[in-house]
Amino acid sequence: MTEALPSTLYGPLFASAPMRAILADTARVQRMLDVEAALARAEAAAGVIPTEAVAPIAVACRAERFDLVALAEAAVSAGNLAIPLVKMLTAQVKAAHPEAARYVHWGATSQDIIDTAQVLELAVVIDALVADLDRAVAGFAALAQRHRATAVAGRTWLQHALPIPFGLKLAGYGAALARSRARLARLKAENLVLQFGGAAGTLAALDQAGLAVAEKLAAELRLPLPDAPWHGHRDRLAEIAAALAILAGSCGKIARDVTLLMQTDVAEAFEPAAPGRGGSSTMPQKRNPVAAPIALAAATMAPNLAATILAAQVGEHERSAGAWHAEWPTFPALALVTSGALRAAVEIATGLEVDATRMRANLEATGGQIMAEAVMIALGGKLGRLEAHHVVEEACRKASAEHRHLEEVLNEDLRVTKHLGAKEIERLFDPLAYQGVAQAFIDRLIAASKS
Repeated sequence: MTEALPSTLYGPLFASAPMRAILADTARVQRMLDVEAALARAEAAAGVIPTEAVAPIAVACRAERFDLVALAEAAVSAGNLAIPLVKMLTAQVKAAHPEAARYVHWGATSQDIIDTAQVLELAVVIDALVADLDRAVAGFAALAQRHRATAVAGRTWLQHALPIPFGLKLAGYGAALARSRARLARLKAENLVLQFGGAAGTLAALDQAGLAVAEKLAAELRLPLPDAPWHGHRDRLAEIAAALAILAGSCGKIARDVTLLMQTDVAEAFEPAAPGRGGSSTMPQKRNPVAAPIALAAATMAPNLAATILAAQVGEHERSAGAWHAEWPTFPALALVTSGALRAAVEIATGLEVDATRMRANLEATGGQIMAEAVMIALGGKLGRLEAHHVVEEACRKASAEHRHLEEVLNEDLRVTKHLGAKEIERLFDPLAYQGVAQAFIDRLIAASKS
């Protein structure tokens, strides 16, 4: 597999450049070789293989020395990449040091190499995602502070509901991404552990030295040592896959909102502008979203990719036939599309253009009816909630039918004016006067995103 996404066409569109480098073929093979080199050092330190064998093995563990095309072709008949890689590595070592070649891959099995390389890969994947998450979270926190007094229509079921500070929406984006950051950091520490069990999870080939070698190998690779090999239990990887899909989904949520805000009829916020960005091949006036659709595409793909990893938990006995194999192309694909979604979120967080004037104008699209709840609550203190709801609902219907502003209709209704004066009614139509504890929520969300 050259890459999970073709590098020359769709790769740059759907995945970040750092992630594509992390998951390039050479880098992936190098991680497998890193495990082999570390295994030799650990076994020599435990007295299992001669110390003189370590250097020749380590020297040969360089991916550039291997024909990756031939390796891929050989994997077809071998069933996995580790088997032909170990054969090629052994041949490389034997050419320079025949005696050392006897100790290549000593006591290990293919799954030890593949799974541990996968763990090392996921650690780098998480680091790359966290770096972009830092940028996105900081960007949304700054935007939230800037727009905490910018009123915008809160929308439920795609219709105007109540005014909210736009900063609350932005702070929510940052906090959701911060939760993914914390989740990934926790999973990196807890779930990315060494897999080393030999043929069936007993390290029988190493006799009583198995645990000592495992301890030294974990130290070499800077990985935690689990209580026992986990080759038959994929729950740790499944949890990481779920976390990646959740991150892609959070980015997709942000992207969905931005695409809706960019609609011609809404036009309240926009992706950053640049020459040639978001144009149409035929319509010169278009300013299409560019980053957001990639995040939306990723949010569509990621759950299905994660589902494959979740399904791969159901393997047979000590090593599965097929379930384990399904993880190999799926994890890089999931990491790549997640990186593309997050790249989009970073672009939005660091370059979102906000039209506060248009937001304020759109609040008047319903002729003041967006403030109906505020009026109902004020009137409810006099009439009771249910009766106040009936009065205001009736006024809204009348305002709509007569194409009049709700405030005007209310000022003519004796059931209202008996309890609320004109000045009080006027105050009830100030969007920023009806926001509850939104400002406190903004502060709490920003504080949470920094922790």
